[in-house]
Amino acid sequence: MPNQVCMGAMMQCTMGMAPSSLVVLPVNRVLTNQMPDANIMDHIPMVNIMPFGMCMSPANPMVAAATAAALGVLTPMPCIPNTPAPWVPGAPTVLLGNMPTLDNVSQLMCIWAGVITFTTPGEFTVEVP
Repeated sequence: MPNQVCMGAMMQCTMGMAPSSLVVLPVNRVLTNQMPDANIMDHIPMVNIMPFGMCMSPANPMVAAATAAALGVLTPMPCIPNTPAPWVPGAPTVLLGNMPTLDNVSQLMCIWAGVITFTTPGEFTVEVP
């Protein structure tokens, strides 16, 4: 069963070399254990999505340039996420701020060919008032 995602959820990118933690601003005013819950619109680079260490995607222009300079040897460069589209699919039956909530089976696509997924949701139980 999918779990809802809140601030502190751990993520991994297929093109990144390190995990990262989701940052959720408290704009929707829904908390679980004093942590803001996330919806599919929490995808803004360097606001919600922090770097994943080094990027090893040849689609990333910085990696491509460094690889060319190294005569074709793949040369990872610092990750700067580029995630213009929302998370998919979210949980369409539960709305948070008029958008589907974010669950731990949702994925986020980086324009540099990475797929970002959750390794832990940040919460494991849902408290019903």
